[in-house]
Amino acid sequence: MSKDVLRYDLMVQEALKGVVRKILTEAARDGLPGEHHFYVTFRTGAPGVRVSQRLREKHPDEMTIVLQHQFWDLNVGDHSFEVGLSFSGVPERLLVPFDAVTTFFDPSVQFGLKFETQDQAEDAADAPQPEPAAAPSAVPAKVVPAGVPALKTRTPVAETADKDGDTATQDTDDDGKSGAEVVSLDSFRKKT
Repeated sequence: MSKDVLRYDLMVQEALKGVVRKILTEAARDGLPGEHHFYVTFRTGAPGVRVSQRLREKHPDEMTIVLQHQFWDLNVGDHSFEVGLSFSGVPERLLVPFDAVTTFFDPSVQFGLKFETQDQAEDAADAPQPEPAAAPSAVPAKVVPAGVPALKTRTPVAETADKDGDTATQDTDDDGKSGAEVVSLDSFRKKT
């Protein structure tokens, strides 16, 4: 089997980060439309992240911010975004590179994306990859970020788990109707 020299996994992640960048750019320019609001989870120790020492001590690995009612001065650049938020009544200014973002979720429409860290992507690229059975289709992943309560009951779909133990799941409403499938990029790549 040949090695993925083109690094499709990284290209897909970069394209999906472009989706997050576009969404945040539109929110910065026009405000949040309708009931839309965003949960953004990021690695606090990632290069380029600027948070206060107080927040870094409270969230040494990862934190989730909510962009809904009380945020200000959202500025979006090519590689990062900056936003003002209040934590326990103390205003803070955060700078978050898009490479530090691990999940993006808009619960108003049940849309979410989950990103691998650079180390996870490199480990996955070095691991043997199965031969693809068919060309993959691009389907937005639906995720519930860490620290966010599940909005629906979750039932396992399959026993496919990636190396981090993430399993593909399917959400069902109380009436048993199926929702979108949760797919990490690594497990998506393994299905093809």
